Amino acid sequence: MWFKNLTIFRLTEAFTLPAAELEQKLEALSFKPCGPHEETSFGWTSPLGKASPQLVHSSNGFMMLCGKKEERVLPASVINEMVQEKILEVEEQQARKLPKKERTSIKEEIIFDLLPKAFTFSRKTYAYIDPKGGWIIVDAASAKSAEDLLSLLRKGLGSLPAVPINTVAKPTVVMTQWLVDNQTPSDVAIEDECELRSPEEAGGIVRCKRHDLALPEIKNHLDTGKQVIKLAINWDERISFILDEHLSVKRLRFLDLIQDQITEIETNSEAEQFDADFSIMSAELANFLPRLLAFFGGEHQA
Repeated sequence: MWFKNLTIFRLTEAFTLPAAELEQKLEALSFKPCGPHEETSFGWTSPLGKASPQLVHSSNGFMMLCGKKEERVLPASVINEMVQEKILEVEEQQARKLPKKERTSIKEEIIFDLLPKAFTFSRKTYAYIDPKGGWIIVDAASAKSAEDLLSLLRKGLGSLPAVPINTVAKPTVVMTQWLVDNQTPSDVAIEDECELRSPEEAGGIVRCKRHDLALPEIKNHLDTGKQVIKLAINWDERISFILDEHLSVKRLRFLDLIQDQITEIETNSEAEQFDADFSIMSAELANFLPRLLAFFGGEHQA
């Protein structure tokens, strides 16, 4: 359950819906497996899996959700091969070249026939709402996955006033300056990974891993105008992560100070463990997120 990525959205209006009412609204969009001729299905499922049927897990005012997406696997190469064979067969029988419309129709018929036989795979995307802090946090590595989950939530609620976070100072500028000056805020330590990009269109990219970022060779790249678009950071010896130019957090790890809190809590069930983990994680991130924005001059007010 521990989030490994953070795509962060700011609620632009107060979120006042109680967990019970939110649950009712999500039930209409509960996950259902793909039908025989459906390519994909997306809906809400219990964050606790089999441990609880509830679609909303509430703890200390934070509300955890889980979207489940199932897709049928139809390899494009297989479809294209079957389509070409069918087109050639029809063209030979009818002694004519098929127009685009008929070719498209053949492809659609083949996909329709194959779908019920196709394997399916599914994946879950977790998120939680922090009404007090005014956040929606999605554990998604890509912006599209995060937006898909927000779209599903908007569909259930009718509307959802949430936008990506935006700061006064550009993250690339601030992170670049950290490396140029070899200075950071007191609670930030730069680790051993970064990605640099030239500012011009289609500019060159340099990726460094397990590398001392204070070495002259890194400064040489910065002196030529390259900017930091990803940087490995340790915050206050509590969490470490990769921060990118859009303020998305990747490869999030909760460090020993947090892990020690987890081991001190005794639980008797999977549900109790989930609740304890969620409580610790959400409280930690509630402290971290305002500090993250402060690194970049605070939020930009539209």
